[in-house]
Amino acid sequence: MTSPVAQEAAQRADHKQDFAVTLTLNQGYAFQTTFDGTDVPALVVDEQPPLGAAVGPNPARMLATAVGHCLSSSMLFCLRKAKIEPEALHTTVTGFMVRNERGRLRIGGLRVSLDPVFKPVDRERAARCLELFQDFCIVTESVKHGIDVQVAVSP
Repeated sequence: MTSPVAQEAAQRADHKQDFAVTLTLNQGYAFQTTFDGTDVPALVVDEQPPLGAAVGPNPARMLATAVGHCLSSSMLFCLRKAKIEPEALHTTVTGFMVRNERGRLRIGGLRVSLDPVFKPVDRERAARCLELFQDFCIVTESVKHGIDVQVAVSP
């Protein structure tokens, strides 16, 4: 059975970048996540104790992963277009939790540290990419500026 969200994405054929994921409850708070329309293996996501058993990353860590990966990939894309291959790239994303006015936990912020290693000859040439890459990160720019999220619960 395909979810209504997946059906909507499939119907929007003119939007080739649309996507869908499907989560199916395993047990406790663990869900099997499939990436619809891809050959990507399923991923188990879960909450941290005491709520879940931490058999997979939780949503906050998935968001941090998405932001970190998107920024890293954007940087790499720009560098490679400039014919610069970093010797290494290490990205760390640190998130912190806060409570809103109603006492509910929220992600209060993400701090991203990208540490590219360049050959000395490439350092100066990389400067332009280091100025530009963030603007091309789909996930980070979406999160920073807000995402319209509509929620429907089937009867």
